[in-house]
Amino acid sequence: MAGKSTRGSKRKAETSDDEERGSSSTATKAKKTKVSTPAVNSGFAPNGQPTNKVLPTKIEFPPPSEGSWRIAAWNICGWNASHKKGFKFYVEAEDPDILILTETKLNDQPIDPSITNRFPHRYWSISHKKTYSGTAILSKHKALSVDMTLPGHPDPTSVKGRIITLEFDGFYLIGTYVVNAGTELKTMDAKKEWNQHFETYIRDLDKKKPVIWGGDLNVAPTAIDLSNAKKNWNKTPGYTEPETTSFANILNPPETLPDAGKFVDIWRKLHPEDHHYTYFSYRFDCRTKGIGWRLDMFVLSERMVDLVKKCEIRSEIWGASDHCPLVLEIERPASA
Repeated sequence: MAGKSTRGSKRKAETSDDEERGSSSTATKAKKTKVSTPAVNSGFAPNGQPTNKVLPTKIEFPPPSEGSWRIAAWNICGWNASHKKGFKFYVEAEDPDILILTETKLNDQPIDPSITNRFPHRYWSISHKKTYSGTAILSKHKALSVDMTLPGHPDPTSVKGRIITLEFDGFYLIGTYVVNAGTELKTMDAKKEWNQHFETYIRDLDKKKPVIWGGDLNVAPTAIDLSNAKKNWNKTPGYTEPETTSFANILNPPETLPDAGKFVDIWRKLHPEDHHYTYFSYRFDCRTKGIGWRLDMFVLSERMVDLVKKCEIRSEIWGASDHCPLVLEIERPASA
């Protein structure tokens, strides 16, 4: 599965299934992120993240450490819209080994020579519903197997466009755009159904090989992962008891599942105190105020944690989407 690097950069639109998030109080202050280049309207919000409204004019990142893979995940809030706002400049600068894209809103696989040349292996899961959801994994490394289903789920049509699982020599990679619980929690039953089957699925995979799960997970796991947590609790999709409990049960399985492996929310493990977010609504000046949600994550089988070099929110990469990308660098498994 070796691949040669070419490294040298919603809530939604009307066709989205996600809802506006955030409210009006100031987030808890945290340390400032390191920004690679001054951004337009540069400055920092109360929570320590930059306040730029468009992509920086120059985007640069240091290369990954020797022998590691760089895996990025980004909710782009529409393939066409993000391309008009600078999508390619981030991808060129980041140059990841693997790029998980969520909410692509594509009806067909796109024809894009720059993507084809950078990522020889491209896997697209396109929703049954037009211009809706959509997930892709673009890779420099060929997968041993590809699955775009959620085993056991009774409605394959609703799953389509939301999940891709790639098998590599040393691990499984799952990219997801998880179901949203909806306005006034009207689709909570669909979210619970997804969570029930996904919990079983990720545990079954973990028994075979370690797992890296990334993408827009559509949950804020704890109060530190969103602004105005008390006001949103059990009222806003993504921060309710059923959703947070399901996520917590993946990290630390209940005693009724003694053979289930543990998982780690790796960004939170590495940044235990930071009130930093991956999603800022375009409305209400949320970006400037630092009002956001941490919805995009990498969750790893516990036995992979020591392989991780770093996991960072690319906080300055905002404006091509209302989400910031998240990047994981991990030591390449010996069998890769």
